[in-house]
Amino acid sequence: MSQNLSQSQTKGQAPRLLIAASGTGGHVFPALALAEQMTDYDIEWLGVPNRMETKLVSDRYPLHTIPVEGFQTRPSLKSLKILARLIGGIFQVRSLLKQGNFQGVFTTGGYISGPTILAARSLGLPVVLHESNALPGKVTRWISPWCSLVALGFEGAAQYLPKSKTRSLGTPVRQAFLEASREPLDLPIPEGAPLIAVVGGSQGAVAVNRMVREAAPAWLEAGAWIFHQTGEQDPDADSLQHPHYIARPFYDNIAALFNRADLVISRAGAGTLTELAITGTPSILIPYPYAAEDHQTFNAAVFAAADAAWVSQQSALDTESLRTKVNQLLSDRDNPSGPLATMAQKAKSLAVEESAEILAEEIRQQLSAR
Repeated sequence: MSQNLSQSQTKGQAPRLLIAASGTGGHVFPALALAEQMTDYDIEWLGVPNRMETKLVSDRYPLHTIPVEGFQTRPSLKSLKILARLIGGIFQVRSLLKQGNFQGVFTTGGYISGPTILAARSLGLPVVLHESNALPGKVTRWISPWCSLVALGFEGAAQYLPKSKTRSLGTPVRQAFLEASREPLDLPIPEGAPLIAVVGGSQGAVAVNRMVREAAPAWLEAGAWIFHQTGEQDPDADSLQHPHYIARPFYDNIAALFNRADLVISRAGAGTLTELAITGTPSILIPYPYAAEDHQTFNAAVFAAADAAWVSQQSALDTESLRTKVNQLLSDRDNPSGPLATMAQKAKSLAVEESAEILAEEIRQQLSAR
């Protein structure tokens, strides 16, 4: 275990909560938003080496890591090694929970949640799991009956968890999104200029990036500005140069960007959709076609059904259709009853602004009932 336990045992008498959240922003950011609400608890974090939590969490909370990973689709020799690490992880987490005198666990799913939940339940500790996707992941579906409560980002996810105690609470967002209207956008974009924001999630989206760059000249010619978060893995990130086109691999003021943007082009991760709902931002959603069990399509379908976004599968979208759709939407941007205004209103109706506070109170109740 990477964190010396003696530090955690000298913090005083506040109740103690272990948060297990690892991997992508969809797992880590809601957990951080929840942690911001639980200042009355001593919080420590459980993650995986070399994932984004090592950069986002380690300067805020004591961070422990265990070397677990997800199983491959087909059994192999590597699967045996993964299983051995999983079993070892259960005992490591169990030791951490006992020695650290934790009152319970909160997790946002993913493969780190398996050993964490099993370890906690073996000690009789309460576990609250938050599932942000409309289609719960395999680990959540398998292990959720062992949880004290499964909090859901989308109400419809409950149908996939018939043996679990569930409650639809929305997905927590960082405080910056709740205060986005007061946050200045630190980009040289003129006030009132049409702004298209392109984000591919925390991992970027190379296929979407390529299509956007091909369509961008027409949008720029029509007077739009474009902010493009390309991610770190795009080999052509610098291929388009224009005074009104700003490309960065990562941008940390997404709350202000979404609040300012007229239109966002994005994947359909649950965290991003939650942020779009909070800021009431119209969007074009292109679900990641290789997401586990195509869960981003299920997420996007919620927004499509509410008329909160325009959705297209990547396989059905080409440069010309994307170029045309964006131009069509922006040409009507000043119409208070136009499609952009409608999407903004419908997106806002899906927001649960108090999600983090409600979830924090649920966790307090579960831990105090122990």
